[in-house]
Amino acid sequence: MMAPELKNPRSGWRVHPREQQSILVIGDFLVAYLGLAAAIFAWSLRDQWLDFSVSFIRDRVDGWYFLLPIAWILLLVDSYEAHRASNWRTTSRSIAIAAMAGLLFYAVVYLLSERALTRVGVGFFLFFAATLTLAWRLSYIWIFTAPAFMRRIVIIGAGKAGLTLVEAYRNMWPLPFKIVGFIDDDPKKIGKDFEGLPVLAGSDKLFEVIENESISDLVIAITGEMRGTTFQTILDAQERGIEVTPMPTLYEELFRRVPIHHLESEWLLRSFADQARANRFYELAKRLLDIFGAILGLLICMIIYPTIAVLIMFDSGFPINYRQIRLGRGGKPYHINKFRTMRQDAEKDGKVQLTQQKDGRITRVGNMLRRTHIDELPQFLNVLRGEMSLVGPRAERPEWIAEFQQQVPFYRARLLVKPGITGWAQVNYSYYATVEEMAIKLEYDLYYIKHRSLLLDIAILLRTIGQVIGFRGR
Repeated sequence: MMAPELKNPRSGWRVHPREQQSILVIGDFLVAYLGLAAAIFAWSLRDQWLDFSVSFIRDRVDGWYFLLPIAWILLLVDSYEAHRASNWRTTSRSIAIAAMAGLLFYAVVYLLSERALTRVGVGFFLFFAATLTLAWRLSYIWIFTAPAFMRRIVIIGAGKAGLTLVEAYRNMWPLPFKIVGFIDDDPKKIGKDFEGLPVLAGSDKLFEVIENESISDLVIAITGEMRGTTFQTILDAQERGIEVTPMPTLYEELFRRVPIHHLESEWLLRSFADQARANRFYELAKRLLDIFGAILGLLICMIIYPTIAVLIMFDSGFPINYRQIRLGRGGKPYHINKFRTMRQDAEKDGKVQLTQQKDGRITRVGNMLRRTHIDELPQFLNVLRGEMSLVGPRAERPEWIAEFQQQVPFYRARLLVKPGITGWAQVNYSYYATVEEMAIKLEYDLYYIKHRSLLLDIAILLRTIGQVIGFRGR
């Protein structure tokens, strides 16, 4: 029997995250170059007393100045995730951090350069680029969070996976799409509400639901065996223009982490054997980035080491540094180096303890070092040796790994890559103090391992700079 034709399978223009990212990048490029033009015009009026001419561009503007919009886009790379881009607070913070990071970076270049570089032109560009980008992004939020542009979703399966997705969805703001309800073949569930959403019908009425509710997407949240008729109905809907997405894929798309409690063991093999295998160019580029970052980090560490040492000594005495055994890639042990931030007797009974919020073992100077991430600087020596990377999962102690791998699914998979000074989990989630929080951090770590790329590494490094500037460490 042929499935009925959908008269209006996708009413309105429903924009998907990949399309939103393309719109954001194109819009940012346009306003960045508009900001460049405005900056050159303002610069010339200032220097030539309101007399703009083309000769000013030829005589005063260096070629590198026209590359500033590209640098601006790189500084904004953290803000292209669709959900973050739809939140005006996150967007405003990202633009402010990008402007401050650009100003700090240029200040370093200016001080180290032997040439007389312009300060006025760069200042004008950062001002106009930030202002115009903010105006464009607020317009984007106003347009693309409107109901006409939101996807309308129905979840196939009102079981644990579907309810987990809805629960997480309700904690998001702004909402990235509209969940209309569930489709489930269990007759006991039809007509009832779960997590405040109705089970609309069984899969035999799927096309009616799609038509009546203007559904644009189906999310498959069936973890067990699926009926053949249900499978065929979903395929028919997909052939007629409905987007079909597995629940783990949508979960990754929304939260940028992997739902470890709703995966089967074959997912690990499929994802990490096929998708998470990094190419040689990425590995080479990442290693070169590690070496460059480690040298720069060690130079900074050498400069501030005497001051930090004196502060630690007067606050809590010696030693200044501490060493601990951590497990690296493949479970290989190595010694980590950090500035000491806790009392000398933090583990006097020999029992390892997780760091708690407002942990009484942390010294006054240690609290400052943690909030600014300065305590991490000696680890750049581990990066230079190749034991760590700039970006990766948090380096963990063997005792915790042995315990967590018994309680958290897929925990040991985080040892597939080198640990990092910073990482996707570190910039997205606070330090963990319970097994449940550890599981959430693992979801972020596995997302990074699966999707790691040079662009993602750069985004994480830029967000880390933002955390340092904002004193958001712990």
